[in-house]
Amino acid sequence: MGYGVITAARRGLGVHVTDANKLSALPCGRVSKWVVLGVWIVIAAISFPLYGKLTGVQKNDSSQWLPKAAESTKALNLSTAFTPKDVTPAIIVYDRGGKQMTPADGVAAGADAQRFKSVKKTKSDGTVTAYVSQIIGPIPARDGQALETIVEINIGSQGWDALPPLRKDLKAGIQKDPAVDIHVTGPAGYAAQFGDAFSSGLALLGVTVLIVLVILLVTYRSPILWILPLVVVFTALVGATAIVVLLAEHAGLTVNGQSAFILPVLVFGASTDYALLLVARYREELRNHEDRHVAMAVALHRAGPAILASAATVAISLLCLLFAELSSTKSLGPVLAAGVICGLAAMLTLMPALLVICGRWIFWPTRPSYGSPQPTDTGFWARTGRRIAARPRLTWVVTALLLGVLALGLTGLKSNGLANKDAFWSKPEPATGEAIQNKHFPAGSGSPFQVVGNAPAAGRMYQVVSASPGFTEVKQPQVKGNVAYLEATYSAPPDSQASYNAVDRLRGQVHALSGADALVGGWSAINLDIKRAASRDTDLVVPIVLVVVFFILGLVLRAVVAPLVLIATVVLSFGAALGFSAFVFDHVFGFAGSDPSFPLWVFVFLVALGVDYNIFLMTRVHEETKQLGARRGALVGLAATGGVITSAGAVLAGTFAGLGSIPLVFSTEIGFAVAFGVLLDTFIVRSVLVTALNLDLGRAMWWPSRLSHREDPPLAELGDETVRIP
Repeated sequence: MGYGVITAARRGLGVHVTDANKLSALPCGRVSKWVVLGVWIVIAAISFPLYGKLTGVQKNDSSQWLPKAAESTKALNLSTAFTPKDVTPAIIVYDRGGKQMTPADGVAAGADAQRFKSVKKTKSDGTVTAYVSQIIGPIPARDGQALETIVEINIGSQGWDALPPLRKDLKAGIQKDPAVDIHVTGPAGYAAQFGDAFSSGLALLGVTVLIVLVILLVTYRSPILWILPLVVVFTALVGATAIVVLLAEHAGLTVNGQSAFILPVLVFGASTDYALLLVARYREELRNHEDRHVAMAVALHRAGPAILASAATVAISLLCLLFAELSSTKSLGPVLAAGVICGLAAMLTLMPALLVICGRWIFWPTRPSYGSPQPTDTGFWARTGRRIAARPRLTWVVTALLLGVLALGLTGLKSNGLANKDAFWSKPEPATGEAIQNKHFPAGSGSPFQVVGNAPAAGRMYQVVSASPGFTEVKQPQVKGNVAYLEATYSAPPDSQASYNAVDRLRGQVHALSGADALVGGWSAINLDIKRAASRDTDLVVPIVLVVVFFILGLVLRAVVAPLVLIATVVLSFGAALGFSAFVFDHVFGFAGSDPSFPLWVFVFLVALGVDYNIFLMTRVHEETKQLGARRGALVGLAATGGVITSAGAVLAGTFAGLGSIPLVFSTEIGFAVAFGVLLDTFIVRSVLVTALNLDLGRAMWWPSRLSHREDPPLAELGDETVRIP
């Protein structure tokens, strides 16, 4: 059974086919392939100068992460008349390991404080972009065993990116005494530590490239072919970065460190997946057609819609993050969607052109020759399909139960957030300094609560805060115009549950003041509002993504039952991956918990990318079902796509696993959960569970389309030729 009559003519685009339209022939014509290559060279030349500007457009200050409607955001905006919005405190802690500090230590710390005043960051033209705005201290501890100096840093428009070099300058201005331990901690110390971690983007890119290279070498078994996908992916990444930079500069798109370091991971993973699907279909068609231009046109015509639908699903699912309240999550969607769209465009145009330009030799040493047999006829997934066909219902029931067992680990998921000291693989310097500070000073010193309200209520605000338990120091209110402002130091660390409880308690007390319109802000309030916004975002975005995915699957597969079944398998796969990951994080890695945004990020990545593989498999099953019936079509679809889906899953899992090279608990958890989930999805859910459901449901899977009304032979009548690709 063939794929139709195909003829080629050396005119126009160079290819004329009866079962592939002109659009699919465009990137691979004898003339047009060179035009496509030229266009992409121009795009790369224009985009490359913008590639290096991604760091410069990032906004990593807290106001860019906060939900716009949060109380802490409103308090932050009102308090700018009293304390600059862009000020972040660093705390320099001195101690002698439990011994009394000496008078000389106080003199040395005072001299350090004077030097800190000159610390600043300037541009090449001499413009000051960040500087020390105020110094408080040195302050002796009550027990006399430590000193602390609070250095308030105005980070300006650069946000937290300014802090790593400023921390270095602060440490350079400290007199060294071997008997005195000195640490930089506080919000600025931790922000600088996070900045150092996020700055390892180049190393992450190198790890990602190496992982993809190794997997492509194993998959293609060719010392040459891997070059083309990597060239195309790099081109797509450069183009995507240029688009993100332009949107940030001219359209108000917010880019932060998280979205910037995940962008190359997703572009490499998703784009390479599309390359694997296209190359697999092209290799298949090279065995059916003598002319490589015709083979590519047919491959694009057959695989192109699946790739397009897959990329559209991922991009639209990511854009659903625009509904999020948390600004850092909201900005993630457009940044990553731009990467997926660029990867799609490159893989459907540049990749076909390069493959056709290179010819069959690019597959050396196993070049697919015209008329040679399809290796998938007797491959691993063909044999797997025959085993599943023996007992499809038992297979999917047992598989679903095992996945359900893994999902039970969700009961142990701790996603209430991580304290700063627990956010790194190892104990960083700010955590050491924080422990010393908490031992000798009020834990919240340097990170005060901020209360803002109407000026006539200033006295009552002060009385309420002073009477609230846990506050060790409450400053007298300041009044400017109609606004009153006061600061209060709490006894617990600003990122602790005790501080969060104090925020809620204090908010209830000041909100009850008639006519005060009082708001509670500060670092503890900011952290609490971020946590709560992340939880609300998960509850809102998850159902939206599921509805979007259902409609896309319905349009692609032209059925209702199949999308419902596939959505159910995706959700089950997500639950199993997250449940197992929670168990590993708690009992193997010993992590203290996870970020509140962690479940939403994992859900969006796994559902969107899991649907990718659903589309790869089910569009081929749909194609084969038209010719062979539902059950045989399911087996042929598995045999034809099982290898490429598992290879694609290995690539995507490898790229996300590369996030583990960043020394942050959050990135490690995201990388592990997505990598494990993708492997689970490709090797078990897509290939075993969905195939078993296809075989058990038969034509009912395609209800209410015409395919659901066609007679389908029972499994018992399917012989050894069941999985032979026509």
